[in-house]
Amino acid sequence: MIRVLLADDQPLMRGGFRALIDAEDDMTVVAEAADGVAAVELALAHRPDIALLDVEMPGGNGIQAVREIAALEALSGLRIVMLTNYSFDAYVFDALRAGAAGYLVKDTEPEELLRCVRAAACGETLLSPAIAAKLVAEYVAHPPARLAGKVEGLTGRETEIVALVARGLTNTEIAERLFISPATAKTHVHRAMMKLGVRDRAGLVVFAYESGLVQPKGAE
Repeated sequence: MIRVLLADDQPLMRGGFRALIDAEDDMTVVAEAADGVAAVELALAHRPDIALLDVEMPGGNGIQAVREIAALEALSGLRIVMLTNYSFDAYVFDALRAGAAGYLVKDTEPEELLRCVRAAACGETLLSPAIAAKLVAEYVAHPPARLAGKVEGLTGRETEIVALVARGLTNTEIAERLFISPATAKTHVHRAMMKLGVRDRAGLVVFAYESGLVQPKGAE
């Protein structure tokens, strides 16, 4: 059973997400918060598997909550999916760098949101198509400073797999592409995360673009 924490300052929005999640056989909502401060407190109290956090909330926003959760060893296993009203805003990069495992717009189809929760619970990263497209567009328009030194620490296979993760492929899809087992793909992903010092697959995506390992379409 996937245990979910909801954090949104709008009761109606929380109610809708709760109804959607509790209707599934493999997940349940264990707590609700109306701001980021309460989200961190409830995460410590209930130890959920997944936290769905609104980006903009009073009394401490979702980004700050992600940073605080990422800094707590007791919550190292908590996976965070950010929710926003907009298809892209300035918080996307901050959320991913802080440790978010997914980023969805609130008008995402219910099936996509549930898929994201399940993917996050399995260690995957999921961005809604609208956000993924604009994330790449932002890199084209405003290329960040390139990182140096870390790519050389990866093996050839790890480098190849990090690039595929950045392209949005799951472990199963990577395994099919490279003719290896999903377990082997997962092992390479984990080793790359350890070497690069990132918390999850979202960190690999950010690293791949910032390091120049992957070039957005239009910049290649």
